Amino acid sequence: MNIALIQQPATVDKERNLRQGLASARAAAEAGAKLICFAELAFDRFFPQEPAAGDVAKFAETIPGPVTEPFQELAREFGVVIVLNLFELAAGKTYDASPVIDADGSILGVTRMVHIAEYECFHEQSYYTPGDRGAQVYETACGKIGVAICYDRHYPEYMRALGVAGAELVIVPQAGAVGEWPDGLYEAELQVAAFQNGYFTALCNRVGKEPKLEFSGESFVCDPSGRVIAQAGSGTEEILYCDIDLQQVADSHARSLFYRDRRPELYADWIR
Repeated sequence: MNIALIQQPATVDKERNLRQGLASARAAAEAGAKLICFAELAFDRFFPQEPAAGDVAKFAETIPGPVTEPFQELAREFGVVIVLNLFELAAGKTYDASPVIDADGSILGVTRMVHIAEYECFHEQSYYTPGDRGAQVYETACGKIGVAICYDRHYPEYMRALGVAGAELVIVPQAGAVGEWPDGLYEAELQVAAFQNGYFTALCNRVGKEPKLEFSGESFVCDPSGRVIAQAGSGTEEILYCDIDLQQVADSHARSLFYRDRRPELYADWIR
């Protein structure tokens, strides 16, 4: 199965960003991709680089809404699965959210970021309500897919929950800046998650210079053995394609050994 990670910048012109994203998704589908993924807040500037001022709900939108609906149409047209990320407004609250669109254009569900960061240039707690839907796994036309939105990937409990729920591929919409992490750690974190949990991981990052941050790109895919099998360039605007074989999930060490020997009856007493 061929997957495509859309690594693109975002300007202050949301309509332009959306047109570019739709054109890239169409190009990926025409190239044979069956699953298409986007970075965190792919069609907006990265709001949390500055502390929130006033009512941030004016920047958010509903799901379905003006971003999801054209991608639903594209998914139906090409029979592809699409994972987006956007600033969601629901019942008066705002979330960092990833709708998962199946190959028939239906929205299977919306993952909301659970863990909310708060540090320099990532003032997310003033924008996002903590997610209330847990670590969801979706039965898509491309297999069982989970989503770990940016900061959630740092929590082994969350990444394990996706594996226990049966995820074969975990998509990570990311807003990662140049120099944010020590050399090697950027990839290593998801290499370990892939190996320990026996699934593919696919991180899709932004690129481009914004007022306080420069996003690094370097989107990548790991297989269930923990190897990086594809990676995009640093700062480049591109579509990263990668062929994956979900049979590797069933054959992984995690699925044949680690899950078999788990002792979950003990863990609740160890983790608080």
